[in-house]
Amino acid sequence: MRAPDFWSGGSGGIAPLLLSPIAAIYAAATARRVAKPGWQAPVPVICCGNATAGGSGKTVVALDLGQRLSNRGVATHFLTRGYGGKLKGPVMVDPVQHDSQAVGDEALLLAATRPTWVAGDRAAGGKAAVAANAQAIIMDDGLQNPGLVKDLSLLVVDGNFGFGNGRIIPSGPLREPVAAAAARCRAAVLIGEDETGALAMLPPGLPVLRARQVPGPEAELLAGQPVFAFCGIGNPRKFFASLQSAGAVLAGRMAYADHYPFDASDLRDLLEQAEALRAIPVTTTKDYVRIPPAFRSRVTVLTVKLEWEEPTAIESLLDPLAQRVPVPA
Repeated sequence: MRAPDFWSGGSGGIAPLLLSPIAAIYAAATARRVAKPGWQAPVPVICCGNATAGGSGKTVVALDLGQRLSNRGVATHFLTRGYGGKLKGPVMVDPVQHDSQAVGDEALLLAATRPTWVAGDRAAGGKAAVAANAQAIIMDDGLQNPGLVKDLSLLVVDGNFGFGNGRIIPSGPLREPVAAAAARCRAAVLIGEDETGALAMLPPGLPVLRARQVPGPEAELLAGQPVFAFCGIGNPRKFFASLQSAGAVLAGRMAYADHYPFDASDLRDLLEQAEALRAIPVTTTKDYVRIPPAFRSRVTVLTVKLEWEEPTAIESLLDPLAQRVPVPA
């Protein structure tokens, strides 16, 4: 689904006001849901969540934390709903057998680095991970899902988008009021500069960890080159800006709805446009896994990693959890 333009900020005209009664019902339903008790896993559970619908950088944060725990010798498993996939789980993702239509794109990105579980029922997914000898579980999304008790929740905020117009779905992009989401989190993670004043909406006492997404090594090869960029992510402007900051010449661009399922016809059209512009077709890692395999060799991927302003701050949050990791029998 493509988000309405009025979600991104500003007054938005009369639409948000007309939808406000539905938004109030949505917020009340979310509040009742998150208040339900969940299953307490015998291993630490970390949640990388957000207050808004759509992408905010949760998967990039989850991948970074997974690597940090792995560096400590902790057998870490990822747990995700598998948005966009058909399988409800719990099922361990097999990158060889599963595609994005089965498990969603985020699950494939996570499974490329660590054991990953797709489960609509988070408690069932957590139990499956523990049975498979997980010593820690990192949830990609799920802040509003009470099925699994979290030991550490992080509120991930995209500095470019912030909290949009600050209204609840469908009047805006918020899944719940910012204050309600922040109250269940130990810290916020701001990715990029705070371009929308999102930090002013956070409780004064909530620690804010700052980070930015850094382009991968392929960015050097794209510097000075004409590129045709396409993507189906929550914030396409961030991807286009990353290419430009890397020195690529943006000859053309195409933005699709988040999690857009590319087919052969789409790719033939995109590649024809790139060829007409004499430009290199470039996309994100998240989009790449949704491209039909026959076309992947003709598309360049811009990878990203997370760079923390103060790495010791995130490590200090992981310290007490790592000390609780159960010792294998």
